[in-house]
Amino acid sequence: MSDDQGVITKTFNKYRWQVFSSITMGYALFYVLRLNFSVIKKPLMAAGVLNAQQLGIMGSVFFVTYGLGKFVNSFLADRMNNKRFFALGLFLSSIVTVLMGFCNQFTPLVVLWGINGWFQSFGAGPCIVSLNQWFSNKERGTFYGIWFTSHNLGAAFTYVATATIVTAYSWKLGFIIPGIFCLVGSLLIYFFMHDRPETYGLPNVADFKNDHAAVVEKEKSVSALQWSVVKRPAVWILGLSSLCCYIARYAIESWGIIYLTEAKGYTTLGASGVLGVMQFAGIFGALTCGLVSDKFFNHKRNMPALIYGVLYAASIAAFVWAPANPTTDMVAMCVYGFTMGALVCYLGGLMAVDICPKRATGAAMGMIGLLSYFGAALQEVVSGYLINAHMTIVNGKKVYDFALASDFWVGSAVLSFLLAAMVWNVKAHD
Repeated sequence: MSDDQGVITKTFNKYRWQVFSSITMGYALFYVLRLNFSVIKKPLMAAGVLNAQQLGIMGSVFFVTYGLGKFVNSFLADRMNNKRFFALGLFLSSIVTVLMGFCNQFTPLVVLWGINGWFQSFGAGPCIVSLNQWFSNKERGTFYGIWFTSHNLGAAFTYVATATIVTAYSWKLGFIIPGIFCLVGSLLIYFFMHDRPETYGLPNVADFKNDHAAVVEKEKSVSALQWSVVKRPAVWILGLSSLCCYIARYAIESWGIIYLTEAKGYTTLGASGVLGVMQFAGIFGALTCGLVSDKFFNHKRNMPALIYGVLYAASIAAFVWAPANPTTDMVAMCVYGFTMGALVCYLGGLMAVDICPKRATGAAMGMIGLLSYFGAALQEVVSGYLINAHMTIVNGKKVYDFALASDFWVGSAVLSFLLAAMVWNVKAHD
């Protein structure tokens, strides 16, 4: 690399925007392969391939392998070449998704879906580590929020595209076509993404932006810094708050289409449209949450997290407890999407990253991810059981009762913001 400052600045800025574009679009593709199953659930039930309890078990297996994988692979992301790691995960997840399109029995489907959960866990850790390697402390909240819109983009796309494919053709192509699409995307990401700046002879971002943390971490090993994250009570409390948030989040994302079609009489395309709009609202929530906390709350997330948390619980309550009404459902899902986009950004990583050492970012994400997806897995089992256990046969047709499941979802959302309030005054330290 040239010693000319102009060349260094030009190269650094070019590479970091390529990294940012790669992790944003790449993580959206991870979500295409994660949430297409939510659209396919209804056709699988209608075809008699799987019942609600089996779908719940499949969802739980996915979140267990994803949560464990996110814990392990986020720790590894602090040490790995994240360009290769990220692209490899998306590539393998694409292959597994295509293979699922050729199965029509519970056992192979649940095995492949569990394997997909592990490969899906290659996504978040490398993204967060890359953000911290290429963007400075003062930029982190804003760019984290912008990056986090990727999961809403991927979810909105798959709700609409997969629903169209499944309605026009079959549930099998709902796996195969998105899998091929994302496989091509993984190859493009490999060629455009970059590893950490020092790999290319560039300065680290703290030196490049002259934005150094108050606490110097250089004299500590990565292992020591990671252990300090694991044993910190505030990280565990934030993890439990995120766990409850994810119960409510994946209740809507995993069962929302079935809920709208079974309990409120929507068509599959109509229900997918409501959830697709919800994801677009989530884009604005994620896009603005870091900017809001950085600009209006002096980089602090506690107050906006509480405000968003109360609205999050209220919107879920309106969605599941209010009578069927397209306007009410759409408004509730827009508020839900907006607040969910912000809360998953705050509770799902940013608040923990703020209080943990920069060189142990992956460990912080791993801890939060492990607890978050334990909540998602728990939700799948409990929701699937509650929905299936209260199923009745009316005129030869299965009718599902969502009453207890919806109480479980709303209660989890309330508990989430109460737990987050417990770390109101926690400060960053090594």
